[in-house]
Amino acid sequence: MGRAAALFLLAGLAEIGGGYLIWLWIREQYSFWYGVIGAIVLVLYGIIPTLQSYPAFGRVYAAYGGVFIFLSVLWGWGVDRKTPDLYDWLGALICLVGVGVILWAPRH
Repeated sequence: MGRAAALFLLAGLAEIGGGYLIWLWIREQYSFWYGVIGAIVLVLYGIIPTLQSYPAFGRVYAAYGGVFIFLSVLWGWGVDRKTPDLYDWLGALICLVGVGVILWAPRH
């Protein structure tokens, strides 16, 4: 479970960080190299989830989606300095509950 959580965290940081670098390049007029580095990081994001031990692609990505939402709220708070409100936290918590259901529900 620790490995799965670490890979989800790493994938989330790669996706959000890579997207943020491209945002800075295009929207904030940062150097072209921000876009290049962002693209490389996004390619790494595409590779990281394949390292999960769960056998079903769709299930891994569905669960990752919930983790991504939670990390995006944290990113917005820490990097963009936009304090999440009650509904941001509630929505992120609901998503994390969904992650637990997707990954650890008993199946036959």
